[in-house]
Amino acid sequence: MQIADLRSLSPSDLDRIMRRSAAAFDDVLPVVQRIMHGVQRGGDRAVRRYNKKFGGSAGHELRVTRAEIEAAYDKVDASVVAALQAAMRNIETFHRSEMTEEPPVHVGPGIEIRRLNRPIERVGLYVPGGRAAYPSSVLMMAVPARLAGCSRRVMCCPSDNEGNLPAAVLVAADVAGVTDIFKAGGAQAIAAMAYGTESIPRVYKIFGPGNRYVTAAKVLAAASGLCAIDMPAGPSEVLIIADESADARFVAADLICQAEHADDSACVMVTTSRPLAERVAQEVEHLTDGLPTRSRVATSLERYGILLIADSLDDAIALSNDYAPEHLQLMVGDPQAVLQKIVNAGSIFLGHYAPAAAGDYATGSNHVLPTGEYAKMYAPLSVDSFMRKVEAQTVTMEGLAAIRQTVGTLATVEGLPAHRQAVEVRFQSRGGRVVAAAKRG
Repeated sequence: MQIADLRSLSPSDLDRIMRRSAAAFDDVLPVVQRIMHGVQRGGDRAVRRYNKKFGGSAGHELRVTRAEIEAAYDKVDASVVAALQAAMRNIETFHRSEMTEEPPVHVGPGIEIRRLNRPIERVGLYVPGGRAAYPSSVLMMAVPARLAGCSRRVMCCPSDNEGNLPAAVLVAADVAGVTDIFKAGGAQAIAAMAYGTESIPRVYKIFGPGNRYVTAAKVLAAASGLCAIDMPAGPSEVLIIADESADARFVAADLICQAEHADDSACVMVTTSRPLAERVAQEVEHLTDGLPTRSRVATSLERYGILLIADSLDDAIALSNDYAPEHLQLMVGDPQAVLQKIVNAGSIFLGHYAPAAAGDYATGSNHVLPTGEYAKMYAPLSVDSFMRKVEAQTVTMEGLAAIRQTVGTLATVEGLPAHRQAVEVRFQSRGGRVVAAAKRG
């Protein structure tokens, strides 16, 4: 891996690091638009056609049957089922803590406002396929969706050319309580969930990562007002802040771990110790030897990996906040002190024994995270992501009287006399109590 001084980095190199593999998808938009229009017009038949065109099956049945789910259990080792259940318990434990009701706010005498949690009734969960199966992503989306109370939890995942989904993905979906599972991938799956087809129900919000075609389809669906989305998704990334207390082998292993996601993953370490950076570079070479994913790791580290030397920990923190990493590891002597200065990050891992890989699978935190600087504006997936807030207001006669003049004045300024009338009409009765209230107002 390249070692460079942060202060002497050229503007072009700094820009390359900061932008990393930004998930630009302008060039695929025309193709994605055609696919979405095709699914809108052709429904299931169009989904099957695109499935076949892009490497899947054109089989007549898009919905996964109960028999297929039962068969999936027979195809996976019992240890896999146990691991999925263990991971789910931790995910559920953490995400249950997010399910809190806000107390009512008493604005003044006779006026009380509450915000209530209400689940999004239908949600779509996209699980990518291709070179790997991602049962952990199923858990990360389906568990908070179930806890939120979403009544329809619709999952789409690309099948192989024989019409099969990965067995571990099906088991994860069953364990986590997905209600509907379909064999559909790519932009056609997003279009099917956004528009609805004969088999695949329309949903109100779509979640999950995917390639550029999937991301483009999600953005188009949201821009067209068809549904909401969780966030645009890009390649995986990690930034590690390390000082002389860090173990070079640990740091190298964590960089490699992130790099093996794809050849456009971004892996950056910022350290105050040049000797550490040199040892990390050596350990990267040693630890990649013999890895089945070595080629992918090497490409990723060469394109978007770097070991940066900062003059101070504060300089490293400033770079991290500007970078806004998906995964941020604080491998320093006092991670709690550094944490207080972190503003932008998806998920933060404190200490030398908190690798991002642990959060990917088993700590219970969510691994569906903002990438590509989106951590400056998006949060990790949570139970809140599957809910929306509804306001409920209680106003008594006394409360309305207290704000009567305010409403009337502002309604007059804005030229909306009916708004003023809607308040005044309540004080025009001749009953004694109402007249008294009106006088107090």
